[in-house]
Amino acid sequence: MASLVVHLSKMLNQNQTPLLDTLKACAAHPHAPFYTPGHKQGQGISQPLADLFGKAVFRADLPELDELDNLFAPQGVIQEAQQLAAEAFGAARTWFLVNGSTCGIEAAILATCGTGDKIILPRNVHSSAIAGLILSGALPVFINPEYNPVLDIAHSLIPNSVETALEQHPDAKAVMMVYPTYYGACGDVSAIASLTHQYNIPLLVDEAHGAHFAFHPQLPTSALAAGADLTVQSIHKVLGALTQASMLHVQGNRIKSDRISKALQLIQSTSPSYLLLASLDAARQQMALYGKELMSRTLQLADAARTRISQIPGLSVLDIGTTSAPCLNALEMRTTALAPRLGSNQGSGFVALDITRLTVTVSGLGLTGFEADEILNHQLGITAELPSLQHLTFIISLGNTQEDIDRLVEGFTILAQEYCQILPPHPLAENKIATFKTLVSDDFSNIAENTRRISPRVAFFADTETVAVTKACDRICAEIICPYPPGIPVLMPGEAIGKATVEYLQHIQAMGGFISGCADPSLHTIKVVRS
Repeated sequence: MASLVVHLSKMLNQNQTPLLDTLKACAAHPHAPFYTPGHKQGQGISQPLADLFGKAVFRADLPELDELDNLFAPQGVIQEAQQLAAEAFGAARTWFLVNGSTCGIEAAILATCGTGDKIILPRNVHSSAIAGLILSGALPVFINPEYNPVLDIAHSLIPNSVETALEQHPDAKAVMMVYPTYYGACGDVSAIASLTHQYNIPLLVDEAHGAHFAFHPQLPTSALAAGADLTVQSIHKVLGALTQASMLHVQGNRIKSDRISKALQLIQSTSPSYLLLASLDAARQQMALYGKELMSRTLQLADAARTRISQIPGLSVLDIGTTSAPCLNALEMRTTALAPRLGSNQGSGFVALDITRLTVTVSGLGLTGFEADEILNHQLGITAELPSLQHLTFIISLGNTQEDIDRLVEGFTILAQEYCQILPPHPLAENKIATFKTLVSDDFSNIAENTRRISPRVAFFADTETVAVTKACDRICAEIICPYPPGIPVLMPGEAIGKATVEYLQHIQAMGGFISGCADPSLHTIKVVRS
């Protein structure tokens, strides 16, 4: 099988799929397999599983054969595939990830921060970043993201906030931001990168939902092109890779590549799936060759959906041109697909919008997003990516069709005509919006500055106990507690629980919001570090 080896002496050619081609050849090569996995190219696979997937996929479920290279010390087809990906996505170097973007975020923190080192990051960061803090022993310097109280949506970091944090913590080892948010809102990466680099430290970007940005000029600028040092992308979320297949990209010299490689060896499987790896190779080729065409079509579908849905009475669509409107009543909110999606909102946490991410506000129908989601999903055959109190968020990607968009619009039309609860409207859609705005704007910024008593790592490994919320004041929190709205964690592991924080959470809950992240969402009890 040595003839199957692909030599790296070849010129890089985006038409090629070196890893996919070699896997295909190995799967077709007749031989007696005396290696893992135990099903031996599908011969021992369960029949129900074979009936669902077919046997062909199992012939390609192979281990690290010589021809297939080694993920942790690549010198053959994996190395070539990663070099092709780096070129396609605009990186100096790329690593393939089989444990999702989660391991990429963890590796980014491990590669830049050690025990006791400070890292500046948004308070609404993904849970994988908290895991990175626990693994590394780094100390977080949290910044509140910009928050839109009308829509109950948190955006990105504001450059001024990052600047202040850097001035107060000049010894920080890195800054991390989320770009784009789950709702498609993009912060000012360029400005934040410039601020970060003044301190000669790297900007790390959780770009899990922005892998498509590099392939069309009408999409927001990719994080690397905007100056980020490291970015992690979920290729499976919006492109054509298999679920759990992601990439980590770097550029510049602020992060040592060998530290990233060592970190990934700690947190990735030593038995990587070549099905996932090959899907990354194929997805890269698809975007390198046809990305602009595929994204043009996707943008057209997204624009049509936004235009048509925004014209349905009682519904509004998240757009950069309207989210700062002063109105408090969701019933009065109207947007159009003609609003600008790219702006120059200097100093904002929302300077651009990925319009392939469609967020529809349904509270104008007197429904919560959860109620609307249940109707659409169970009765109309339409499944959203994310329901929330006022909204439903949909991902429109290269795999969607015109038929999908037509069905989505038809579903919302039926929802507005047949399920609209005009009298009485849901409380969150009317008079309580103003109360939530006051509560979040006036109180959150104060109570979210909790005192960190111990690091997230120490809190994670400490003995814990569950206490009544009435007895939790001044104890050290051992879990993440996040109220919706605003969807920004109020308590993190290692922080002291203040009386004002507990009262704030109870007030949010009494107003119709809900609490997530903690073991007891009813908030009767809180997990704390044992005294």
